[in-house]
Amino acid sequence: MDFKTTDLSDAHPEVQVGEPLLHHIGGLRVFGGPIETLKVFEDNALVRKTLEEQGEGRVLVVDGGGSLRCALLGDQLAELALANGWVGVVVHGCVRDSAALAQMPLGVLALAVHPRRSIKRGDGVRGGTLHFAGLTLTPGFFLYADADGVIVSEHAL
Repeated sequence: MDFKTTDLSDAHPEVQVGEPLLHHIGGLRVFGGPIETLKVFEDNALVRKTLEEQGEGRVLVVDGGGSLRCALLGDQLAELALANGWVGVVVHGCVRDSAALAQMPLGVLALAVHPRRSIKRGDGVRGGTLHFAGLTLTPGFFLYADADGVIVSEHAL
């Protein structure tokens, strides 16, 4: 992908612009695509199940409730995402294996890194509208991320 969020934001003032809360952890620093959503809390079983499906160039957005007590994504799930055609994972929470993630051609944004793994009960909701970082994230909307931030549009830009 070749775009700048600054240029897209200037050309499309109607887009949502995220608050600067998320940090690039993955090796792909410019990424974007249609959004798929999950809402979980300290449980990444649904994250795995979703990333096992074909991503078809989508971005998985995970609202982990902002928890800073465990990671919802690590190198194994990132490898699964890559193998299945996901372009990025955005986590309102933590990720781990940051050194490995930084070497992978996957966009990964998160609040922070944390060494502890999550529980695996399978609790959570897929497909709903999420709200964090000043954004409304709805399945089928488009997310674009680069070094300057995150923007969300109701349609492809």
